Amino acid sequence: MTAASGSKDYGELMSPATEFFRMPFMSFIYERGWRQNFVWGGFPGPEKEFELMKGYLKPVLGGNIIDASCGSGLFSRIFAKSGLFSLVVALDYSENMLKQCYEFVQQESNFPKENFLLVRADISRLPFASSSIDAVHAGAAIHCWSSPSTGVAEISRVLRPGGVFVGTTYIVDGPFNLIPFSRLLRQNMMQISGSYTFLSEREIEDLCRACGLVDFKCTRNRGFVMFTATKPSQN
Repeated sequence: MTAASGSKDYGELMSPATEFFRMPFMSFIYERGWRQNFVWGGFPGPEKEFELMKGYLKPVLGGNIIDASCGSGLFSRIFAKSGLFSLVVALDYSENMLKQCYEFVQQESNFPKENFLLVRADISRLPFASSSIDAVHAGAAIHCWSSPSTGVAEISRVLRPGGVFVGTTYIVDGPFNLIPFSRLLRQNMMQISGSYTFLSEREIEDLCRACGLVDFKCTRNRGFVMFTATKPSQN
């Protein structure tokens, strides 16, 4: 397993939201209190989320999967231990998150390391060949990306025809979204501030469609949404 492809220096800077998760403190607390607080936003918890996503991932079980923006590898490790995938790639931009994931893996007995890889990469520049990946999961991640559209476009590029993208995020819906130009205003403010980008269900569906993904479905619980879309099969 390679946490950072041999590189030890990281001089490039990303948005504040991305840089926040590169802090050693964040990698330490992510599974020690931070992730548990997601329940207040409607996230049902890792076990229930995994059960939900298994239904969406059923067509590609047995294939390979990228856990994009994996953080400390909470779901990467669940995917690997489930035995449902031939290869699990834990991918994140934060070197400290990947180091924490590696430490968790080392602490587990009988972990299937032979089918598990750690890769440091930017979601907007995935180091995989086009049409080479069966599934991509991005848990509680898309709202942290500097450019959600670029990230989803890259995911679409690397997915094989029939490949599945499953993601979770916080949803933004309600009367505010009916105000003319509210979407443009919100996107501009997010770009200027470098903060999180929270989308509505319709915006997520439109984003997937614009990036060439079809058959959009989602499951919601208050502020939580799990969504999926598929790369069209070639006829």
